[in-house]
Amino acid sequence: MPSWTPAELDAIANAEELLIQSRRLDGTLRKPVIIWVIRVDDNLYIRAVGGPTSPWFKGAQTLHEGRISAGGIDRDVTFAPVDPSLHPAIDHQYRTKYANQPAEYVDPCLTSQAHAATLALIPS
Repeated sequence: MPSWTPAELDAIANAEELLIQSRRLDGTLRKPVIIWVIRVDDNLYIRAVGGPTSPWFKGAQTLHEGRISAGGIDRDVTFAPVDPSLHPAIDHQYRTKYANQPAEYVDPCLTSQAHAATLALIPS
């Protein structure tokens, strides 16, 4: 299975935002959506603050495939579920990375609704 290179991890994790495009059943990419991305160890994670009913999250559930762009890196990815035991570490990274953002933007990333819509980005 492919893995992120150290340079890719650093570039994507240091980017303030990430563009995500999920793949439709016909293989085409959906319209890009801007979201936040965080790193825990050698893994990258994203969350839908609106929870599992968020349009981009629902789209990501179609094929569990898509494309991301952040920090000068463009990469096809697989969207994978996340072990719930990782939520505290992911929450911590959201608080840390986005500490300069207003609480009304960060706090929704830390809810049970956002936990239910957390995905790992696996390079394809």
